[in-house]
Amino acid sequence: METYDSLLAAITPTAGPTRDVHDPATGELVGTVPVQTADDVDRAVTAAEAAQPAWAALGHGERSAIMLRAADAIDRSTEALAELLSREQGKPLNGPNARFEVGASSAWLRAAATTELEAEVIVDDGQSRAELHYRPIGVVAAIGPWNWPMMISIWQIAPALRMGNTVVVKPSEYTPLSVLALVAVLNEVLPEGVVTAVAGDRDTGARLSSHPAVGKVMFTGSTATGKAIIRSSADTVKRLTLELGGNDAGIVLPDADPEAIAEGLFWGAFINTGQTCAALKRLYVHDDIYDAVCDSLAGFAASMPMGIGLDEQNVLGPLQNKAQFDIVSRLVESAKAAGARVILGGDPAHDQPGYFYPTTLVADIHDDSPLVTEEQFGPALPIIRYHDVEDAVAKANALDVGLGASVWSADPDRAREVATRLEAGTVWINSHGGLNPMVPFGGAKQSGYGLEFGVEGLKALGVPQVISG
Repeated sequence: METYDSLLAAITPTAGPTRDVHDPATGELVGTVPVQTADDVDRAVTAAEAAQPAWAALGHGERSAIMLRAADAIDRSTEALAELLSREQGKPLNGPNARFEVGASSAWLRAAATTELEAEVIVDDGQSRAELHYRPIGVVAAIGPWNWPMMISIWQIAPALRMGNTVVVKPSEYTPLSVLALVAVLNEVLPEGVVTAVAGDRDTGARLSSHPAVGKVMFTGSTATGKAIIRSSADTVKRLTLELGGNDAGIVLPDADPEAIAEGLFWGAFINTGQTCAALKRLYVHDDIYDAVCDSLAGFAASMPMGIGLDEQNVLGPLQNKAQFDIVSRLVESAKAAGARVILGGDPAHDQPGYFYPTTLVADIHDDSPLVTEEQFGPALPIIRYHDVEDAVAKANALDVGLGASVWSADPDRAREVATRLEAGTVWINSHGGLNPMVPFGGAKQSGYGLEFGVEGLKALGVPQVISG
C-alpha cells in the first residue's frame, strides 16, 4: 500500500453503514469510514484476546524484529500516509506537520522495539534474591485524539506490543481514516488480531474502556473524557495512562533576548496550528522586554504561511473542525471585548472554505480572561505582562492543569531554578514541546497520570511481578 489510492482503497468499507469524512481546509470529500458499534468492539477484543498468548510467547526479541519490519512498512508508505493525514486532519505536508508525523510514527515504533527492559535484581545478599519482572497485561485499549492521530496512536501501540500485549485502537471520530490507514500498514506485517482498529462514536469508546477483557486503557484527549474513562474503568480496576488537557505556561525572564527566542516561542505555541496538548498556550513576559518580545514574535509569526496542507509552501493549516474553530473565535472575541490588544490576526475571513483562523497574538490581556484560563487549542496566544517572577510563577501554577511549561532566559541556571517551581510534568528551557522517545512524558494535576516513552513507558504496559526466593 505504497500509493495514496491503494491506501485509501484498502480502508474503504465495502459493506455496512458508512459516513463521509471531509477535508477541513476545502470541505472536499476525503473518504468514507465504517460506522462501527459496541458489537464490533466486542469482536475486536475477542480477536485480540485470542491473539495475545501467541504474541507474548514470541519473546521480546522476535516481537521487536516484527515491530522493526512494521516501521519499515510505514516508511515505504510515508507519502501516501502523509497525504491522507494532510487531507483529513488539515496539517500541511511540510514543516513539523504531516510528513514529520509519519516519520515520528516509525521512529517511535523503532525506539520502543529496541529499548531494553531487563529483570531488575532488587536483593541479592547471599541469603535471598528478589527480581522484578514485567509480564504482559493482555489486551490494551488505545483511544486517541484528532490532533496527532497517527503519532499518538503509535505512542500507545508501540510499547503495548513491545511488552507482549495486543491492542484495540479507537480513533477520534474526526480523524478515523488516518488511523485506519496506519493500522492497515502495520497489519501488512503483524500477525492477525494483534492490532485492530474500530471506528465509531463515543458509545464504542465507552464500551472499549469498560470492557471486562481489556486490562489497560491508554487515552489522550480532554480532561472531561479522561474522567469518564476513570469512572467506566473502575468496576474492572483497569490500569490507566491518561494524557489529558493542558494549558501550558511559558515564562520569559528579563534577561532573555527577544530576537533570539522568537522562533522558539512561535513553534512552541503554533506547531500544528496550536492544536497540540503540550503547546505553549499562555506566555508571561517581564515588563522590561514585553514590547520587544511582542514585536519580535509578531514579526516572525507574520512570515509563516497558512493555507491548504497539500500546497508545499504552507506550514500552518486550518483548525480541524468547526467546534474547535468556534472555541478559538469565542475566546479571542471575549479578550477583544474586554480591551485586550490584538497585535496580529484575530479577524478570520468568512468568505473562504475551510476552518482557517489566522495566527493571532493578543497582548495587554488580564489574567482572568477566558483566553488565558481556558485551553484554546488553536492559533491564538495570550501574552501577559508581569513585573515580579514570583508573581509569574504563581500565575503559571494557578490553573488545575499541568502538562508542560517552559522558561526562557540567557542564564540556564536561573531558568532551571524557576523551572523547579513550576507544577508541570515537563518543563523545557528555551524551547517548548520537544519530545524524545527515550524521555518520559506525562502530566501533573488534572493533565492526567502515568508516563509514556522510554523504559518507564514500557513498564507502564506491563504487570510488575516480583520473584523472590
